[in-house]
Amino acid sequence: MAPPVRGLKGAVWQKLKSAVFDDFKKEEEWKIMLLDDYTTKLLSLCCKMTDLLAEGITVVENVYKNREPVPHMKAIYLITPTKKSVDGLIDDFITKSCSRYKAAYVYFTDFCPDSLFNKIKSSCAKSIKKCKEINISFFPYESQVFILNVPDAFYRCYSPTLEKTKEKDAVMQVMAEQIVTLCATLDENPGVRYKSGPSDRASKLAQLVEKNLENYYRTDEKSQIKAKTHSQLIIIDRAFDPVSTVLHELTFQAMAYDLLPIENDTYKYKTEGSAGKEKEAILEEDDDLWVKMRHKHIADVIEEIPKLLKEISSKKKEAEGKLSLSALSQLMKRMPQYRKEISKQVVHLNIAEDCMSKFKSNIERLCKTEQDLALGTDAEGQKVKDSMRVLLPVLLNKSHESYDKIRAILLYIFSTNGTTQENLEKLIQNVHIESDSDMIRNWKYLDVPVISSFAVQQHKYPRRDRSSEETFQLSRWTPVIKDVMEDAIENKLDSKDWPYSSRCPPTWNGSGAVSARQKPKGSSREERKSSARLIIFVIGGVTYSEMRCAYEVSEAYKSCEVVIGSTHILTPKRLLDEVKSLTKPKDMVSIKDE
Repeated sequence: MAPPVRGLKGAVWQKLKSAVFDDFKKEEEWKIMLLDDYTTKLLSLCCKMTDLLAEGITVVENVYKNREPVPHMKAIYLITPTKKSVDGLIDDFITKSCSRYKAAYVYFTDFCPDSLFNKIKSSCAKSIKKCKEINISFFPYESQVFILNVPDAFYRCYSPTLEKTKEKDAVMQVMAEQIVTLCATLDENPGVRYKSGPSDRASKLAQLVEKNLENYYRTDEKSQIKAKTHSQLIIIDRAFDPVSTVLHELTFQAMAYDLLPIENDTYKYKTEGSAGKEKEAILEEDDDLWVKMRHKHIADVIEEIPKLLKEISSKKKEAEGKLSLSALSQLMKRMPQYRKEISKQVVHLNIAEDCMSKFKSNIERLCKTEQDLALGTDAEGQKVKDSMRVLLPVLLNKSHESYDKIRAILLYIFSTNGTTQENLEKLIQNVHIESDSDMIRNWKYLDVPVISSFAVQQHKYPRRDRSSEETFQLSRWTPVIKDVMEDAIENKLDSKDWPYSSRCPPTWNGSGAVSARQKPKGSSREERKSSARLIIFVIGGVTYSEMRCAYEVSEAYKSCEVVIGSTHILTPKRLLDEVKSLTKPKDMVSIKDE
């Protein structure tokens, strides 16, 4: 059975079904599927092996690896149009007498260059029954989040070492082409606009996206373009909101990815007891509890998960009082019918408890300082008069890690629109972070002022008044992107600051979206099917807190679905490491050229 259609993942799966699997469904015979690294990840995000079995796929293999021939079976190649993947295809049919498979159905994720196409034509054309481009060059990371397939995009966009090379233009073109495949998958031809600023990155990318959209939707020889749909694509550069990238977030997903060693969305934990086994859990949208909890504040999560566990245990009157992890493992043995449900809850309780132990030991003290610096006001709403006095206790505290001190220094610099050269040197020396000082200095390459200057004054986005909204004292900051999403939906973005690069901007139904806020809550996805879509793309990485905003705004404005994407997803540590590497020579950064 196919997975339930859920946002972007559902859209990608449906496109794969119609463009690839439906092509040979009538033949009613089993086939082998060949994937490369990109398409392996793509399929893992939007389907399971059981879904492929239902489509007649019996074996999935890696196109790069040496494989046993199966000459009586046909093979489907879902691959990227790169030299490495094409060579893998050609090797399978290099001579007719020793072909690995009966025939090949080739599906490229994107436009195949003539040089590669001609290479296939001259090598194994007779073995290929079908060759098609399906235009999916992005990853549907979550139901409303996408990331591009651009290795080392951050370095390529911002490094001064590439300033006089064609690398930056090339990476912008690749990004534009991949964003267009997202629009095509969603069947959107959006009005494209961007945030004007000190850098021309956003405007350049917006123009390239618009040009590529025109080319993609050109319908006939008369060069008529498919009409613009009632959607907007807004392109923003990472410098637009540096604060959200370094602040400690206390919502579940953002906090867990910041504080815990989660890699490839995999959380490792040990079971209770002296002989505790190490287990792994994948944090994904197939886990309904993860979807329910990921955007909640840690305080609510810590309260809610034990309640859910008690509900299960009370069905059998098996547990009384406070539930511990060891009591839960005993409960699972006695109640096998609830094992799957309980094991998910145990995973999330482990994550929450791991987060809280880190929070209590160090992070709690940091959070107040960070919030005061980010907002310029304290929890009582009083203006912070001396940012340095707020910062100093963090720098003098020996229990804080250097990464946390660097994050606090950056928040101080962002709040004061840069500092003096002398002050910066003193901060770096006193905190003994000379070897990591580029994590601070290199923000200038993102066009964020590090040294204050009258010439470079960063224009800050006018913030919405959220004083009436209920918040936790240590979570008062709201990512700037949430204001942008709400202003875009309500048609309040100033066209001087947010110009269109589209020739014919579509009518944006802002008023409809606003009135939808007063509607009673219904099935949000059904309500949005015929309405507008807002797509936000951030150059240089998106944070988990910004991803959360896309869901919150979609929930509040029923008539508009917000989809957010970037070159990659950031955690504060990953970002600081990437900022530090900007001044390294290209050969010391692992850029993969495909």
